[in-house]
Amino acid sequence: MRIHGKWLATTAILTVGFALSQPPALHAQAGVALTGQVSSQEEGAMEGVLVSARKTGASFTVTVVSDDKGHFSFPAAKLEPGHYTLTIRAAGYEPQGALAADVSADKPASADIALHKIGTKQLSTQLSNGEWMMSVPGSDQQKMTLTNCVSCHTVERIVRSTHDANEFANDILPRMGSYANQSMPIHPQRRQAERLLEERGDQRKQAQQAMAKFLASINLSQGDTWSYELKTLPRPKGRATRVIMTEYDLPRATAEPHDVVVDRQGNAWYSNFGEQTFGKLDPKSGHVTEFAVPELKKGWPTGMLGLRADKDDNMWIGMMYQGAMAKFDTKAEKFQIFNLPPEMNKDMAQVNMVRAESAAVDGKVWSQNNGFAAVHRLDIASGAIETIAPFKNAGVGENHNIYDIIPDSKNNVYFTDIAADYIGRVDAKTAEVKLYPMPTKPAGPRRGMMDSQDRVWFGEYRGNKIGMFDTKSEKFQEWTMPTPWSAPYDVTVDKNGEAWTASMINDQVDRLDPKTGKVTEYLLPRETNVRRVFVDNSTSPVTFWVGNNHRAAIVKLEPLD
Repeated sequence: MRIHGKWLATTAILTVGFALSQPPALHAQAGVALTGQVSSQEEGAMEGVLVSARKTGASFTVTVVSDDKGHFSFPAAKLEPGHYTLTIRAAGYEPQGALAADVSADKPASADIALHKIGTKQLSTQLSNGEWMMSVPGSDQQKMTLTNCVSCHTVERIVRSTHDANEFANDILPRMGSYANQSMPIHPQRRQAERLLEERGDQRKQAQQAMAKFLASINLSQGDTWSYELKTLPRPKGRATRVIMTEYDLPRATAEPHDVVVDRQGNAWYSNFGEQTFGKLDPKSGHVTEFAVPELKKGWPTGMLGLRADKDDNMWIGMMYQGAMAKFDTKAEKFQIFNLPPEMNKDMAQVNMVRAESAAVDGKVWSQNNGFAAVHRLDIASGAIETIAPFKNAGVGENHNIYDIIPDSKNNVYFTDIAADYIGRVDAKTAEVKLYPMPTKPAGPRRGMMDSQDRVWFGEYRGNKIGMFDTKSEKFQEWTMPTPWSAPYDVTVDKNGEAWTASMINDQVDRLDPKTGKVTEYLLPRETNVRRVFVDNSTSPVTFWVGNNHRAAIVKLEPLD
């Protein structure tokens, strides 16, 4: 461990060795390491089955998908010689026995896979959050409440419970509401400040009672099995099968890679949502380096959320309940911390997002405060932070929540109001605020990015759409996701103009061609709690990156076209 000192900064580096087996870079598929056929008695050759290979002692897993003839193939550039355990993902099916293969450098290994149908009990362990939401009875409004639960745990955890409505209303829901949103079952964290129930009077209590009744109607409180049919999504087809995925393990099960950003050297940086560490993954070796982040408010929940790079590849981080912004110099490997001013650094302070992409324009970095629906602007040179309150004159009963902030090329900032369904704008010179109501309600605009034409792209978490706001024409355009409950969390646009999104719901990555409206849905190898999405445009085809926030892993998705 080595420690660096700097003004308002302390950084400790913990090196974690994950180089037991090195994942080679993707090359032209000149050779094949492992090939095989997937079939079942029920279907014959099976398309869209995910086949994953993990070498003994390795810290990463490689996954491919079977084609329309049931054939799968791992490139030699992806699997080095050794013994591999194989697993599959195909809802409703399981292998007939343990799967393994020995890969050599001399000739391709072969592993045909026979699957068989399974019953409801086994199927229930395979469903994604979205498939459970498709399956359970209830209105869309009732099911929408489940989208708030998945930030901490799966829907399966709810439907397997045996709590009745009174237990949900009087114990479970109040307790769940007391946890910070970066909690997991294996690492719960209590909020130090919680809005009083009296803020909304009986409205909140009534909402909890209604939700409690709904949850008790879909779980196992009244029997040993569910009274409704378990539904599954179709397996990938066509373009969605032409992909290679690599999932890299992080050092601990409690590590939560919320945001992932790839720098110009190919390193994948990630913010840890639940712990005071910040990390870097070297995809070439699988090696992870962790940097200890200063804990500014002892006893408050730990962890970071938003991660963005400036033009010099310095990483800017939102320190959430610690009430600060952090800049990490990737060359010097040191932090510089900017605390909120005292009048804004109260118990409810929550700095989630920090955006420095356009800071070179005027030396200013934008941030937001989830606790107060405020926007902050940091002057890097002086360290001074000013606060802009877009909703300071909001009427009684109005509920606003500034979720993301997105600077344009002139460093004006746009923001998403996830609670009231607005896109807002703050003028960089005058601080004038303008609001644009969403065409779809409920929309739930969450996170997004600004493209080279100064158009804001964002996920509509409640509207199940990808949204785009043209800042010049001040007009919206929306694309509905083909799968219900896709719940786009974030959107990024690649160099070809295609928009990518994913979420905490259905374990899929969606790739939209805005010109045709066609969406390719890539299924991920296992339950994946997605937050921020990132595309590396330096590769051809582009490479998609995301953190698996609840499984302590970073996922790289390489489309083959």
